[in-house]
Amino acid sequence: MVKHVPAEAKGDERGALLSFLEEQRGGIRRTLLGLTAEQAASRPSASELSLAGLLKHVIEAEQSWVARAKGEPPAVHRDDTNWHENFALAGDETVESQLAYWEKVAAETEDFIRSVPSLDDTFPLPEAAWFPKESVSMRWLMLCLIRETARHAGHADIIRESLDGATAFALVAKEEGTSWG
Repeated sequence: MVKHVPAEAKGDERGALLSFLEEQRGGIRRTLLGLTAEQAASRPSASELSLAGLLKHVIEAEQSWVARAKGEPPAVHRDDTNWHENFALAGDETVESQLAYWEKVAAETEDFIRSVPSLDDTFPLPEAAWFPKESVSMRWLMLCLIRETARHAGHADIIRESLDGATAFALVAKEEGTSWG
């Protein structure tokens, strides 16, 4: 569920972008409230998506884009041989460990965005058939992260409701310890 994002302080475009990204992260985190590991990993629709898999994917996407903007390689290299692992927990990964890792990634994102001299600064897109050979701005990076996270937050809402009928309103109330109605 979309929660109100407070207006940015005058001229704080970075703060506004970071706030909207955090609001979408919260949407995904809320869909995991009160679930067992089995429920988080289940796929209640024809899709291959699970809440745990979406969680892992958005964390990896955020980390990899920020790393690229810094001129560093992503923490995990994905290609045709391991792309499927991007949407499922593996080995000793748990929802809890991924959420803890996301806190670290989110803090790194904020530190980086607040440290760049300008949101107009650029970095090259990765070499891939689907990307043009061009550079994009830090503003583009933030909008890309917001879009990616929001898209998957919507998927997560549908998956959670399919699991146990919990709606976004109920999940926000649960998170806040309030009731609706």
